[in-house]
This record gives sequence, C-alpha cells and structure tokens, in this order.
Amino acid sequence: MTQHELKKGLSKRHIFFIALGSAIGTGLFYGSASAINLAGPSVLFAYCIAGAAVFMVMRALGEMALQHPSAGSFGYYATHFISPLAGFVTGWTYVFEMALVCLTDITAFAGYMDFWYSGVSSWVWALGITLIITGINLAAVKIFGELEFWLSAIKVLAIVAMIVAGSVILIFGFQYSHHASVGLHNLWSNGGWMPNGWFGFIACFSVVVFAFGGIEIIGLTAIETKDADRNIPKSINTIPMRILLFYLMTLTILMSIYPWDKIGLDGSPFVTIFNSIGIKSAANILNIVCITAAISAINSDMYGASRMMYGLAQKGSALKQLNYLSKNGTPISAVLIMFLVLIIGVVLNYFYHEGLFFFIAAMATFATVLVWLMILLSQFCMRMKLTKEEVKNLKYPVPFWPIAPILTIFFMMFVIVVVGIIPETRVALYIGMGWVAWLVGCYYIIKILYKKNASI
Repeated sequence: MTQHELKKGLSKRHIFFIALGSAIGTGLFYGSASAINLAGPSVLFAYCIAGAAVFMVMRALGEMALQHPSAGSFGYYATHFISPLAGFVTGWTYVFEMALVCLTDITAFAGYMDFWYSGVSSWVWALGITLIITGINLAAVKIFGELEFWLSAIKVLAIVAMIVAGSVILIFGFQYSHHASVGLHNLWSNGGWMPNGWFGFIACFSVVVFAFGGIEIIGLTAIETKDADRNIPKSINTIPMRILLFYLMTLTILMSIYPWDKIGLDGSPFVTIFNSIGIKSAANILNIVCITAAISAINSDMYGASRMMYGLAQKGSALKQLNYLSKNGTPISAVLIMFLVLIIGVVLNYFYHEGLFFFIAAMATFATVLVWLMILLSQFCMRMKLTKEEVKNLKYPVPFWPIAPILTIFFMMFVIVVVGIIPETRVALYIGMGWVAWLVGCYYIIKILYKKNASI
C-alpha cells in the first residue's frame, strides 16, 4: 500500500462555499413545492424546526471533528464512541445514501439536458456526466474544492436573484390576471396558516428534512482542510443564515406572490417569478441553474462516498484495496467504486428512465435521517466518556448540552416514524430497515470469517 496521505488542499474559501452550496439543491428548487402543497404556509415553521435540528447535527459533528479529526469522520466516531457495529452501519449507510443521491442526480441531469436536446437518449447524458465527475474526483482535492466553489457561487447568485425579483414584485405590487392579488396576506388568506391541518404539517417533514441531506459532508472535509480549527466552525455557524436566506426568505416571497395551492401547478416556482418581471428566457435560466445544482451534487456525493469508503478501509470495515491513495492524495479505488455505481445508473437510464428519479430519492430519505441520528448518538456517547476537564477544553462544544442534543435525537426518531406513516414514503422505511438488517448480517459474517482466518 502506498504511504501517501490525504492532502490538506481545501481552503477557507472552498469550505465556506461547499457548506453554502450543500444546502441548495433539488430540495429547494423542486422539493419545496411538494412541501408547500402538503403543509401550506406552515411549511415555514417546518423549515425552522428542521433547520434547527440540522444545525444541532452539524454542531455535534463539528465538536467531534475538531476533537478527533479522522478519515471517515462520523463512521469512525460511531465505531469509536458507540460500537464497531454502529460504525460499520453508519459508514456504509452514508455510502449507500451518497450512491443513491448520485444515481438520482445523474438521472436528473439527463432530464435537464433533455429540455434542450430531446432527441438524445438520456443514458448518453448520464454517461457523459459520470465520466466528467469521475475525472474531477481522481484529480487533487484542490480541483474538487475549486469546482464546488464556482458551482455553489452560481447557485447562490440564482437564489439571490430570485429573492430580489420577488421583492420587486411585492414592493411594486405587480398583479396576476389569473391569481389573487400579490401580498403577504397570501400567507393566511387561502385556508389559513395550516390549511391541511396537523397531518399535512407533520407529513411535510418527510420532504423538508431531506432537503438538507448531504450537508454532513463538512465533517468529511475536516482532515483535508487547511486550518480546520477555524474554518470548520465558521462554515457550520453559517447554517442558520443559510436556512433563513435560502429557504425562509425564498418561500415567504414565493407564497406571498403566488397562493400556496397554485405553486407547482403552473411550472416551476422559479420560472414563475422570472417570467413575472419580464424575463422570457426564464425556463432556460432555471435549467442552467438546475444543471449546475445537479453537477455540484454529483461531485460532492462522489467525494463524500469515496472519503467514507477510504475511512472504512483504514478501520478494517472495507476491502483493504479501498485504502489506496494516489500521489496527489486521492483515494483512487474508492472513486472507481463510485464510478461503477454510476455506470449502473447509466444502464438504468437506458432501460428505465421514467420514474427512476423518484424511486431512488425515496430510498435515500431513510439513509439520510439514520446517518444524522448516528452522528447525534456518537456525540452524546463521546460526551459521556469525557472528564469535566476534557469537556472544558473542547474546541467547539455543542450548545445547550444536553437538552438540545436529546431533543434533536427524538426529532430524528419522529421523522423516521413520519416516513413510515405517509403512504408515499412508506416504501423508503421498508427498504431502509432491510438495508440495516443486511449490514448487520454482513458485519457478523465478516467477523466470523476474520476469526476463522486468524485461527488458521
């Protein structure tokens, strides 16, 4: 095995925009419409609650990452502070989550390209973006960080443009000929704040929570980040601002301009706003932004999955070949494994493009929440093992300990229950439970085989 190590090639600028961009994706551009249709204006409260919970997850991860920087991040922490089985399940569930999201996003990318080139088969676009992203991830980590910086910048500019455009509509009171008048009153005048009752409000969490999926990638960047003790906390501390700006402001403006029950019925909400101020090429602009978001997501997910597999291999929870690094510090074998997974996505796009996106996205929901729950439990167990002096010396302690972490743990359990209650997402719970059972079985089989080999 090569003695090369992961390189600290990510700067403050890279980390800030990776953190910024991780909260902006299809969950905002398209998923928000589904959440609004479930809960109406009360979805704003759901984003506040879920955002606070995600912030606590990231603070828990940040506390562990700065106290014990490690390849594999939360997979290692679950192993070290809970049990080897917990680490095995957490690490491979994260890889599973990233693989599913990658498959979802290459499918989405193919759909976005079909908007302009409807005569080209979807598998061609899926294969093309797979080859490009694999090439980027095989390069030095600095290349990954630079690409994420620019992709995230484009997404941020798109959101800011939407907020400015929506504010202009509200200030000058532009009217729609076929909709109710524009104004903040739309937040309560179409059935009230909670038009679909408590069930609609609770059901929306299955969509709202998943919108923040992938944000935990910050924990995996810690070991490759320059001056991590300063840059990681700064990036995590921007999460409340991102939630306020990108979700609450955006959706407040959106539901003030359009009655909540009309959102998603006349095309994308973003197209609606751009069209309303006379930008006729709104669909093309939105498509460019969506393509950018998809490329960013695929790039980040391949990075996250490859680093997790490398970390698992270092701890003996994966094939030792995944521990191999190139001269520039890239886990080549792990990246190539993700490449093979995406090739499966290309094949699926060839045979079954229609309906593939939503089927895979449903399976990823359970994995996301389970990983977050394990991060919280790992941090809780770590704290219980520390002495009072060690707690005082923590570089980045979780706020409101222990009440806030405990409440967040119960919230994650609540979301898992919600996934099982809602008929449309119930299959995700079944698949998720099957996946965990499969991992537990694999863990004990590997353990038995290891003991047999050791005794020979």
